[in-house]
Amino acid sequence: MSEASARRKPNGQPVLLDTELDHLPPELRWREWMGRVEAVVFAASEPVPREVLARVVGKSCNLELVIDDIRAELAGRPYELVAVAGGWQHRTKKAFADVIRGAFGTPAGQGSKELSQSEALVLMCIAYFQPITRGELSSFFGKEVSRDLIGVLRAQELIASGPRSPQPGAPYTYVTTKNFL
Repeated sequence: MSEASARRKPNGQPVLLDTELDHLPPELRWREWMGRVEAVVFAASEPVPREVLARVVGKSCNLELVIDDIRAELAGRPYELVAVAGGWQHRTKKAFADVIRGAFGTPAGQGSKELSQSEALVLMCIAYFQPITRGELSSFFGKEVSRDLIGVLRAQELIASGPRSPQPGAPYTYVTTKNFL
């Protein structure tokens, strides 16, 4: 019987995933859980929340310890498993940023443009108070926040338009994007 047909019920439906793995000795069960967690995180394009990872391991599995063991194994590798936006994601270590930029044709040290202090402060304020209008940003800083500054943050895809404000004139609000995360 082939492996593919062994994973299907006679009616063609897939067999439910065995998460408990009681047939394996404890050490092999742990290694399988580690492999499953790492595979799910590796395959995902966005951070994977704990609830999703819990679906592929047994009820007796301590997910935090599995993640700690994976992180320990990756210590000498150029990438790591990091907690991001309420989930887990593989990331290249910062020490390799210039190498990656060089490999893809961007001169080393010339990745995305660094934000000025005022751009960083406005972005931080938007992230904290979102959705927020430009007028509310101006009153927060005590001076006008220019359209150009907002334009720079939009051009770098760090912010986007949010819902219209209920204030008179229904001004635009700004929110952070997935790119910001």
